[in-house]
Amino acid sequence: MNKIVVYGSGGFAREVVHLIEDINEQQATWKILGYIDDNPENHGEVINDLPVLGGYDWLKEQDSIAVVMGIGSPNAKKAIANKLEGLKNVTYPNLIHPSVKFSRYNTIGKGNVICEGNILTINIDIQDFATINLNCTIGHDVVVGSYTTILPNASVSGNVVFEERVDFGTNATIIQGIKVGEGTIVGAAAVVVKDLPANCTAVGMPAKPIKFHEESHK
Repeated sequence: MNKIVVYGSGGFAREVVHLIEDINEQQATWKILGYIDDNPENHGEVINDLPVLGGYDWLKEQDSIAVVMGIGSPNAKKAIANKLEGLKNVTYPNLIHPSVKFSRYNTIGKGNVICEGNILTINIDIQDFATINLNCTIGHDVVVGSYTTILPNASVSGNVVFEERVDFGTNATIIQGIKVGEGTIVGAAAVVVKDLPANCTAVGMPAKPIKFHEESHK
């Protein structure tokens, strides 16, 4: 089996481990070594029988190894990906839960996590390091930009474009043909009916920007 570690050691990282275990039940694919955490205080901790192995320095000393993001924050995912970019020993598999409905006409980049219960219809373009959490529906011709996170029970209609680093909230809904600008946060249960600009937080029904923020990724 291929060696894999989960970058992060919080709640979502534990969910990603569970996803990998579900994949292994269908076909033995991954040997889960443990977690990677940049906080030295967490090194050596054991979480659900798996150790926190170390941080970047531990990772760079390994032979060929797969890394999956166990972090939901779009900005944090981009910062980690940038940090690891020069490591030739690291690969970034796509992890798709066996229950996911996923058309062969969809395209997908690297390092994506698609959790249990999702339905992705047809001609969807998922770029790199996106996270699609539990029980979302994503319609035809949607673009999911790199580092974007779509939180549980979201409903995404056809021809939607999420630019890079969108954070789309739990139970949020977006109608067809809408674009959400890079770095924008859409609040829980929001209903998006018009394009949203970059780097804002939008909430409500209909969703409207309530504040703008600076880019915080590196």
